[in-house]
Amino acid sequence: MAKEIERKFLVKGEDYKKLAKDVNYRQGYLSTVKERTVRVRTVASEGFLTIKGITVGASRAEYEYKIPAADANEMLDNLCEKPIVEKNRYKIPAGRHTWEVDEFLGVNQGLVVAEIELASEDEAFEKPSWAGEEVTGDPKYFNSNLIKNPYTKWSN
Repeated sequence: MAKEIERKFLVKGEDYKKLAKDVNYRQGYLSTVKERTVRVRTVASEGFLTIKGITVGASRAEYEYKIPAADANEMLDNLCEKPIVEKNRYKIPAGRHTWEVDEFLGVNQGLVVAEIELASEDEAFEKPSWAGEEVTGDPKYFNSNLIKNPYTKWSN
């Protein structure tokens, strides 16, 4: 079984922008029940279908498949729950790891989150100065929940 172990942090400042170029992502959900999410995504000119299981700690089952970009765009436009999640992603190498910093757009404008994938939940890693508060266990930061409760509608 494929497994994803991921930790998530809010981002402070904009220093990360100096470390990588951004790539545009569009993603939508065919299913957002907590036991399983089914996501359609475009990354630049490629399409992907991803199925994820329920999150336990920082881990969950994950299966990802490349699909034709035209099919992905058609599903995003016609089948996925709205709104679509749009973001620019920066992939920043750091030792054995790569940090992925997502700058959300549209109804989630203003939210910037960094993720790191690990081999185990207790694997050590260096946290960059721009990585702030950890939000791994907070479901409001799950991309699948940002369509139901967009960042721009959160009250501070």
